[in-house]
Amino acid sequence: MHSKATRQAEQLATLLLKTTSMLVTAESCTGGGLAEILTRVPGSSAWFERGFVSYSNAAKQDLLGVPLETLQQFGAVSEETAHAMAKGAVENSQADYGVAITGIAGPDGGTSDKPVGTICLAWYKRGAGGASTRVCFTGDRLKIREQSCLFALQGLIDMLQQDSE
Repeated sequence: MHSKATRQAEQLATLLLKTTSMLVTAESCTGGGLAEILTRVPGSSAWFERGFVSYSNAAKQDLLGVPLETLQQFGAVSEETAHAMAKGAVENSQADYGVAITGIAGPDGGTSDKPVGTICLAWYKRGAGGASTRVCFTGDRLKIREQSCLFALQGLIDMLQQDSE
């Protein structure tokens, strides 16, 4: 039986193959979980270029080129940082599309402004820019991370379907 995440990854694979596009991931709070889901799909090397796990702020700067000013002004958990991560992932890879996830999976680390479950995601297409959003998921650490990956996958599917219209 296929999980929802695996079904979404297969749907995404079909869309990427149809457009001969490559994908890159930039993950913080999911720790590579999205890349793991993507590589469950046989033949994923035809469309999954690489994944960055940039857990620390230093890694976000070093690997993805997230400006220190962005991290200082908005914080690691912000749409601005997610956007910079997705853009940086595309610019530091051969990929056409990038997705980034940063957030607070818990059980601690939350604040009144950014409670546990706050996740910021961004999707970016080379040469076309992208979109970002902030959501708040509920549940334990595992559930928040799972929901983040599913949301990221759906955003990619939506973006590719829109591009193919």
